[in-house]
Amino acid sequence: MSTYFDFEKPIAELEEQLKDMQKVQDKGKIDMTDKIQEVESRILQTKKEIYSRLNGWQRVQISRHPERPYTLDYIENICDGFIELHGDRNVKDDSAMVGGFGQIGGQTVMIIGQQKGRNTKQRQQRNFGMANPEGYRKALRLMKLAEKFNKPVITFIDTPGASPGLEAEERGQGEAIAKNLMEMAVLKVPVICIVIGEGASGGALGIGVGDKVIMLENTWYSVISPESCSSILWRSWEHKEKAAEALKLTANDMLKNGLIDGIINEPLGGAHTNAAAMYQTMKEEILKMLGELLKKNAAHLVESRIAKFSAMGVVEEESQSA
Repeated sequence: MSTYFDFEKPIAELEEQLKDMQKVQDKGKIDMTDKIQEVESRILQTKKEIYSRLNGWQRVQISRHPERPYTLDYIENICDGFIELHGDRNVKDDSAMVGGFGQIGGQTVMIIGQQKGRNTKQRQQRNFGMANPEGYRKALRLMKLAEKFNKPVITFIDTPGASPGLEAEERGQGEAIAKNLMEMAVLKVPVICIVIGEGASGGALGIGVGDKVIMLENTWYSVISPESCSSILWRSWEHKEKAAEALKLTANDMLKNGLIDGIINEPLGGAHTNAAAMYQTMKEEILKMLGELLKKNAAHLVESRIAKFSAMGVVEEESQSA
């Protein structure tokens, strides 16, 4: 059974009509071909109208759709010969952060990303995609391994934030993320970071420093979630829609403000509506970026990466003449 959001109600009603007509058609008593084509046309038009004017909160909702592809889904469908690597060589393995070597179009890469769960058991195992310090240390270990063998790094960002528990703080959550930022900035191999779902706070930024930082069309990237922002400013989650607009967290907002390098379009209605097409698009875009970055030497990559992130947030004021 498909999941629909409030703003998708007109689509849900039309698709229900379509199912009823198809049932009648299947019974073979009445020819519903013309009616079915008419409803299919209306569904397509309605989708185009709704998804062309989504606000920030609506895109946040789509980014959290339970059927949306996760990191391991992309790995399984765009990689050949993926070998998952485990452990941070310090505390333990963190299931919220996955990574390993694989091949995309014949090019060996290191792929790292946060992984959410599909059901209650998996969500508990993966800690809802919220990595602990050992997850970020594992990610860094794998990045340094990729650097050692001169292989590009690709990260998939999809997290509501780093694990906020007391134990995570005791084991050095802030230090682990900060070290990743520092080390990723000077990795001597190409680094591509792609937001495939939620990109919240330092939990996302901990694997988000790259030569190319890209967002899928219906994702968000911000220092805080709309709900948490609303609870701080208004002491309630009721203003989450207003907070989402104020945070400027959509892919279009981020590109406009120069904080990302590009946007990957999703199938109409979101990545979950046509996962096969999304995987193909993702593979093509990654290969295109790799083709560009692999032409650059290590010194150029590091210099350009540092310059890009150093320029973010810089404001120049014109001096007023007397």
